[in-house]
Amino acid sequence: MEIYKDFHFEAAHRLPNVPEGHKCARLHGHSFHVRLTVAGEAAEPSGWVMDFADIKAAFKPLLEQLDHYYLNDIPGLENPTSENVARWIWERLIPALPGLSAVEIRETCTSGCVYRGV
Repeated sequence: MEIYKDFHFEAAHRLPNVPEGHKCARLHGHSFHVRLTVAGEAAEPSGWVMDFADIKAAFKPLLEQLDHYYLNDIPGLENPTSENVARWIWERLIPALPGLSAVEIRETCTSGCVYRGV
């Protein structure tokens, strides 16, 4: 079984490795949507995989590093594509959230990625 918790953050970035003239090379921002998915058994007596508050608490320090910041200035996010942001979150969150099964990032309503740790 999988459960998920959604988060949002605002941030600016630019993509330094895109082809010359690409619009994403310019400074711009997004309202990022993050979905953290945790897999496990819905154990008794609680009947849940995990308390949603535990997911929120585990992600809080990372969210505080991302929200309203210039992503390129964050170590490990010098090229802050959606893919790299998802991987960055996974690598820092998995020690605190061992049941983590997916990190989904949406930078617009129609564009994003899902990272499953591979």
